[in-house]
Amino acid sequence: MSELTSDAPIGERPDRPLRVAVIGAGPSGFYAVAALLDADLHVSVDVFDRLPAPYGLVRYGVAPDHQKIKNVCRVFEKAARDPRVRFFGNVEMGRDLSRDDLLRLYDQVVYAVGAQTDRRLGIPGEDLPGSWSSTEFVAWYNGHPDFAGADFPLHHRQVAVVGIGNVAMDCARVLARPAEDLAATDVADEALEVLRASRVTDVHVLARRGPAQAKCTPPELKELGELDDVDVLVDPADLEDAAAEGELDRQAEKNMALFQALAERGERGSRRRIHFHFLVSPTEVIADDGAIGGLRVERNRLLADAAGRVRPRGTGDTFVLPVSAVIRAIGYRSVALPDVPFDDRQGVIPNRDGRVVEAAGSTAVRPREYVVGWAKRGPSGLIGSNKPDSQQTVDAMLEDRKSLPPAADEAARRPAAVTALLAERGVRWVTFADWQHLDALEVARGAEQGRPRVKLCLVDEMLAALDAAPAEV
Repeated sequence: MSELTSDAPIGERPDRPLRVAVIGAGPSGFYAVAALLDADLHVSVDVFDRLPAPYGLVRYGVAPDHQKIKNVCRVFEKAARDPRVRFFGNVEMGRDLSRDDLLRLYDQVVYAVGAQTDRRLGIPGEDLPGSWSSTEFVAWYNGHPDFAGADFPLHHRQVAVVGIGNVAMDCARVLARPAEDLAATDVADEALEVLRASRVTDVHVLARRGPAQAKCTPPELKELGELDDVDVLVDPADLEDAAAEGELDRQAEKNMALFQALAERGERGSRRRIHFHFLVSPTEVIADDGAIGGLRVERNRLLADAAGRVRPRGTGDTFVLPVSAVIRAIGYRSVALPDVPFDDRQGVIPNRDGRVVEAAGSTAVRPREYVVGWAKRGPSGLIGSNKPDSQQTVDAMLEDRKSLPPAADEAARRPAAVTALLAERGVRWVTFADWQHLDALEVARGAEQGRPRVKLCLVDEMLAALDAAPAEV
């Protein structure tokens, strides 16, 4: 980088790097960090997460029997270990730092908070005991601190999973597969004990559209058919109807071939069964003395709307599935951050190419505020989909950097300012070195049991482990 004058844009002098705060230490946040580090300028990036452990969805959303997917953490670790990056775990926006604090302390702020809650079915009985969201169920078996100690008794014989995306496939697979298969993974200890005692024999997967519109990816569907002692049941008649729908894209073709193979295989007398039900929508979770007595389901048909898009429409014909537990897996949604615009209808932070705007449809950009990941575009795509998404936002940030005004208080933009403020407020933050200690502890605990790791599932447990760590010489 060439010699520059004192009035050069922020980030072009080593004594005045571009100071960026990233709120959220999941995939989209770390992909944004990596893109900033790759830019040809001087940067200083602080990553904040409300939990002591980084990696977000990879740690708490990826199924425990998908360990290879979690290897992406090596990419994120490389970014976190860069001397230009600091990690502040156990620091929550709104509780420990406000939006005004962030805009005073940093040149630019990136919201990378993902999608922390779920979409609802909006039907009677949805809040009965035994009716759960996939958000809760997945976080529980992955050891998320918010759901440690949650009540997910699996004394039910029959369970409905509403949805046919990859998350629904994960839920169905975890419910159906032998618990001992999970004993060699990093599943939460609490969840493993419940799964070992599970009485579930039948899992019903409900899709409001046909098999050709299934949102799950072929590898996820294929994996169901490979489970030991599990029959995956597909009605051949459902496939005949789908075959008449015309040309399919590549994913749909692969899924249809897999469904066809499952239909031909039929029932083999396995201990557990996964039943696929297509063109159906739940209309009521039926109450029975305060618990779930069944799930009323309406049959659908596919009709083209005015724009030519095929949509499911109810026929009025209903039946009841004799389930006593229901997991809805129909999509995640983000939640609003304090003082940050939020589009409640779409469940995202309104933005234009990653630049936060005042409201949905607005062209009024909020200077120096940006968004990435599911909070930006909605809960779509795989983990790797966040990389180009984050790059687009960082490109906007780099373009805007050239016209950033001088800070009203340059001293507030120094790295020491945020640590001083957190210390003044009594915040116990977790550094990346702290996380590496916790990581090593989890891996060591896992090695004793032949597992990749045994997770620390409580925030207090993590902090106590750090308190007990020997001081570095």
